[in-house]
Amino acid sequence: MATAQVQTFTYKGKDKKGKPIQGEVKGSNPSLIKAQLRKQGITPTTVKKKTPRPFTSASKPIKPADIAIFTRQMSTMMKAGVPLVQSFDIVAEGAEKDSLRDMIHTVRDDVSSGLSFGASLRKHPRYFDDLFCSLVEAGEQAGALETMLDRIATYKEKTESLKAKIKKAMTYPAAVICVAVIVTGILLVKVVPVFAETFSNFGADLPAFTLFVMGLSEAAQEWWFIWLVSFIVAIFAIREARRRSPKFEAFIDKYSLKIPVVGNIIYEAIVARFARTLSTTFAAGVPLVDALTSVAGASGNAVYRQAIIRVRDDVTTGIQLHHALRSTGKFPVMLLQMASIGEESGALDEMLEKAAIHYEESVDNAVDNLTTLLEPLIMAVLGVLVGGLLIAMYLPIFKLGSVI
Repeated sequence: MATAQVQTFTYKGKDKKGKPIQGEVKGSNPSLIKAQLRKQGITPTTVKKKTPRPFTSASKPIKPADIAIFTRQMSTMMKAGVPLVQSFDIVAEGAEKDSLRDMIHTVRDDVSSGLSFGASLRKHPRYFDDLFCSLVEAGEQAGALETMLDRIATYKEKTESLKAKIKKAMTYPAAVICVAVIVTGILLVKVVPVFAETFSNFGADLPAFTLFVMGLSEAAQEWWFIWLVSFIVAIFAIREARRRSPKFEAFIDKYSLKIPVVGNIIYEAIVARFARTLSTTFAAGVPLVDALTSVAGASGNAVYRQAIIRVRDDVTTGIQLHHALRSTGKFPVMLLQMASIGEESGALDEMLEKAAIHYEESVDNAVDNLTTLLEPLIMAVLGVLVGGLLIAMYLPIFKLGSVI
């Protein structure tokens, strides 16, 4: 006999004191849910199947920032002495996204059935990577889950903050360039042809610059759709190739580090992420070799992933960490010195955390400086593009007097 499918239902009713109450509960059909609610002292008035809301913020996919908030809330609940299962209920109730709430409920049900917290999280690899799950499992085994969740929450918050800074550095110029391209395209397709029709009756030779812009306009009118499709296909192809081909990914990651100004920000962000991740895993009691394996996966850059794997292999043979890092030639002197001091003093996690803080602040300052530098540069580019088109169109008008 087939098992009835468990679904999420919403209910409204009154509690034992007669106060209105509403919420969500999982079950196979409304009748069983009503019986379950009555056992809890709730008199249900309506019970209906929950319908997804496709165009609301609640239905948006779960993002890493949501996981960071979830981890921080779980840490706060457990530090306050709230039992683990009840913490899930409290955090889920405050979740704005249906997808996040459902995921928390699923993890809660697994933990309630006897599964460990770490094992429950491993069922959701899309949201909880191996590093996250390993740290939770280490906290459970050491009997210090609330402390470990606090460390993980700090790690996730710092990581997401770093990503946000990198996006900030990239988003502004990208947005302005897109606007410039759109404005230029509109001028070429809609405005320049009007001038071209007027110039056809001039009876005089047009300036070379004007002829060049008119040629661009004719090409844009004829090929704009193909150009647009080709651009979209190219972006999609690059993303897919980077995801599917390790060699292509390594090629892109290698040359992204050589981009003027931006490459240095990416480099310092990678170093900060390396120091932060290794500090968190090592402080959690994870052996250094295993910690380096997790750090390699969280590096976010194929070049540094290979370098960290090489460091791990060297450490496995007995080489000290700072010597292994130095042999790669990929890490800054300050990080090497901090790692050396940490190994000698037995406070590697503390030294790495200080290094992470330094490079995170460095990335923050570099992003602010880049934004300040780009603003006048982008305005100049916009002026050259739009102003150049306008000048090209008005040059023949300036010669109109000589023709008359």
